Amino acid sequence: MSEAPDETAPEPGFTLLFVDDEANILSALKRLFRPFGYRIFTAEGGAQGLEILEREAVDLVVSDMRMPEMNGAQFLEKVREKWPDSVRILLTGYAEVGATIEAINKGRIYRYVSKPWDDNDITLIVKHALQQKHLEREKLRLEELTHRQNAELKDLNANLEEKVRARTEEVRQTMTFLEDAHEKLKKGFITSIRVFSNLIEMRDAAMMGHSRRVAEMARSIAQRLGMSGAEAQDVFVAGLLLDVGKIGLPDHLLNKPYANLTPEERSEVVKYPVKGQMALMALEQLQGAAKLIRSHRERFDGMGYPDRLAGLAIPLGARILALVKDYDAALIGAMSAAPLKPEDAVLLIQDGKGKRYDPLVVEAFLNELGSARPAAPGTDAERALRSGQLTPGLVLSRDLTTRSGEMLLSKEHVLTEQVIEQIRGFERIGGGALTVYVHARK
Repeated sequence: MSEAPDETAPEPGFTLLFVDDEANILSALKRLFRPFGYRIFTAEGGAQGLEILEREAVDLVVSDMRMPEMNGAQFLEKVREKWPDSVRILLTGYAEVGATIEAINKGRIYRYVSKPWDDNDITLIVKHALQQKHLEREKLRLEELTHRQNAELKDLNANLEEKVRARTEEVRQTMTFLEDAHEKLKKGFITSIRVFSNLIEMRDAAMMGHSRRVAEMARSIAQRLGMSGAEAQDVFVAGLLLDVGKIGLPDHLLNKPYANLTPEERSEVVKYPVKGQMALMALEQLQGAAKLIRSHRERFDGMGYPDRLAGLAIPLGARILALVKDYDAALIGAMSAAPLKPEDAVLLIQDGKGKRYDPLVVEAFLNELGSARPAAPGTDAERALRSGQLTPGLVLSRDLTTRSGEMLLSKEHVLTEQVIEQIRGFERIGGGALTVYVHARK
């Protein structure tokens, strides 16, 4: 049953629709999101949700998977067909992997959230989705403004040089705004991927930071091997999302080294690269990364999985990720009963040269370990500061993480007074003293 928004609340900027056949779930979602000032509607089934969408402009839809008459995948597919601009999020259980994939393929959902959800996680996901939607709207508005002004320029008289100059300046400013909006959209997209990667690793404390380390080292090796900027970015994104296909695996398999798995357990685990690719199929921007995720468990000698590719038939990005993932996994003990020392982990990689790993990638990896990375152009040397030493304008040179490895802010985030106060507030409520690595823009 639909409910009108609270008239005493401040004027909301976005409208949400929650669809679930359980009234207590709808009440919990409404109670969770009401403080954010959104207009909120609820429906107890897909048909009722479609009725609301016919008469209300809804920015974001959150639907349960299991509902009578029309399940969440069917409902979100109808929403995509008739209201494609509405962001679609699916609530699902760990056991509903097949149905979730159906929803991804047919409903083109933005994200799926496992039940029971974490309040902070789901509110953050919704916030990022709406922020991206706002940036996309702003980008379209600025593009339309640019097209309109260009049309006006064509109609100007050649003798009105001053007017032409004035219009040209307006166009220049508009293009600057458009480029800024596009840059914010790109940064927001990468930040969303980093946050999602962090959420995946929260199931296993020992894996915290694993994907970020893999992504950054793999990108550096890709650049060292001459891959283009776009290809290296695909490697980086794939590194962050390598384990997305493991979401549906039970905890006891995640915490068990691969060498100790039974044949039955291995047959289940080896499916995760394909599941990872399938989970990202609906997102056009991630198609390149998805292909690398599928192939990152192939071996150079052809004995890997899932496609038994060998040698140069394996994408170069996947060959890089295979090596870097194993190296970091060896350091944290994910490949054996205990973590290996760095020198022993390097020996493990060298022993796999020509078998597990591409010899060319092995050489690039060894060179990467042996070289110091210079500071990026336009930046000064990295500094490690405490929160009390921070000042506005400093830029994070590394991801800011908690002691347990959870990401708070991503690399290249520009510190403001508000952000600095939030960092100090986190420390005051028990987060412990943080070391913040920064550089200042020149």
